[in-house]
Amino acid sequence: MRCSCLILAAALCFGAAPARADGPLPAPEAASGWTPKTAVQAREFMVAAAHPLAVETGRDVIRRGGSAADAAIAMQLVLGLVEPQSSGLGGGAFVLYWDAAAGQVKSLDGRETAPMEADGRLFLDADGQPLAFLDAVIGGRSVGVPGTPKLLAELHRRWGRLPWAELFAPAIRLAREGFPVSPRLAGAIAALGDGGSHRDGFGNDAARELFLHADGMPLRAGERLVNPAYADTLATLAAEGVGPFYQGPIAEDIVRTVGSHAANPGRMSTGDLAAYTVRERVPVCAPYRQWRVCGMGPPSSGGVTLLQMLGILERLPPPPAGQPPALAALHRFAEAGRLAYADRERYLADPDYALVPVEGLLDPDYLEVRAGLFDAQRSLGRAAAGSPPGAPSRGEARAAELPSTSHLVIVDRDGNAVSMTTTIENGFGSRLLVRGFLLNNELTDFAFAPTGADGQPVANRVEPGKRPRSSMAPTLVFGPDGRLLLALGSPGGSSIINYVAKTLLAVLDDHLDLQAAIDRPNFGSRNGPTELEAGTALTAEADALRALGHELRILELNSGVQAIRRAAVGGWIGAADARREGRAGGE
Repeated sequence: MRCSCLILAAALCFGAAPARADGPLPAPEAASGWTPKTAVQAREFMVAAAHPLAVETGRDVIRRGGSAADAAIAMQLVLGLVEPQSSGLGGGAFVLYWDAAAGQVKSLDGRETAPMEADGRLFLDADGQPLAFLDAVIGGRSVGVPGTPKLLAELHRRWGRLPWAELFAPAIRLAREGFPVSPRLAGAIAALGDGGSHRDGFGNDAARELFLHADGMPLRAGERLVNPAYADTLATLAAEGVGPFYQGPIAEDIVRTVGSHAANPGRMSTGDLAAYTVRERVPVCAPYRQWRVCGMGPPSSGGVTLLQMLGILERLPPPPAGQPPALAALHRFAEAGRLAYADRERYLADPDYALVPVEGLLDPDYLEVRAGLFDAQRSLGRAAAGSPPGAPSRGEARAAELPSTSHLVIVDRDGNAVSMTTTIENGFGSRLLVRGFLLNNELTDFAFAPTGADGQPVANRVEPGKRPRSSMAPTLVFGPDGRLLLALGSPGGSSIINYVAKTLLAVLDDHLDLQAAIDRPNFGSRNGPTELEAGTALTAEADALRALGHELRILELNSGVQAIRRAAVGGWIGAADARREGRAGGE
């Protein structure tokens, strides 16, 4: 491995040893109990997702002549069943699509929207103070109008090949026959309990009946979960399209459930559902060295913040002589994150409601100014937002964004690719189940307070019909020849951006194989403490980082990166994060 720390240092270089299957660090599973995984190589096509049943579904769809879009639809429907805590019909998603024949990147925004009766006081109490997070989450108040069904329909309309109804068959069969509860799902169900009856964590009886036994105890790993209500919902959508979800009995049940929660009712109407639209957005793309990196633009902050980090890192001077490469790498990556996340908090929001200075944030001269704030010998602590060209005056307020999300990637036989990040936000979303699927709590991705400490309006405040800011970062990377090189993304809340950046840089700059790049320990800063993944070799650098002024948090950083890269000898390599139960497969 050629160590590039002296020119970039964004990816960790711990020596000059050649890249191995487990990367330059000790094997992660030795420290953290992860299940070792090996990247998969195939000539014709590749899929990767967060659950083996979704992967098998995607493979079968492409074997039958389906496209990457077809596979994404079928895989999402299965994920909504077998990984319901993370994504599903009641949530939203972002898609980057590579149209190989046209040579174009397209992006679709299926993000949830605020009901038209929502306003800046949605998450304030009677005294005008922000609610505690879980007080806002559980119940109907936090539910945004779901976008995933219409997004799947739009994917099929544009790029689908197989009949729509055929894509529903695998999920319908699994929902009727049942599937074994995975350890991850079992742990998520148990985590909602209070150590006693486990009944307080879910928001309605339908959710409790699906995920708990009659005595109130949670389903255990290996037990079979059958979801006939989900099968019936899918059968309706397969036969009639997504219309009934947005107008008709399903829509009425959603609105009734949102509005009838005793402690925390929401404000959604059938008109909100009927009015929902998927938006095509302009993808954000920028050069990074000899590559071209493309991501999702606002209302996601993922693409812009990732590209800002890359642009800042590329402009940093070499580390000072004598500074250990590992320390330099961690320090530089964390500081680039502080600067980019500071701009994210102030400027990024739904572009239909706020002027978002995307061009200014990615302007080379502005990135040069931001990089000039870096001090090789001292952490910035908490960085201030900059003043990019075209930036309006804005207040700043943070929004909670939790990591119950999923990601899938697909490259089909024709070289078309989908990178899709999909979510219901918190684990089990609002905890409300309707017709076999969970409703999101996506509105808590808005800032709870509509104005900042300076009295200026916050860009990411609640407004009627608005889409909350996200950190989801589906990403595509292209080589100097213009061909697709890499497709990736991850769950992880606002840490997604750091997870994707770490993996991308490990592949591009440190030349690690794909599995080693994904499994490399996680680290970075979201403009707060510098975070190091617990149980990994990174913790050996803690004292040295503190000496540079870093406040540290050593914690579980449970990424779930799925990635596909072009193989040097032809075909594709797929890999899934060892921290989770996902996998890759192709042929």
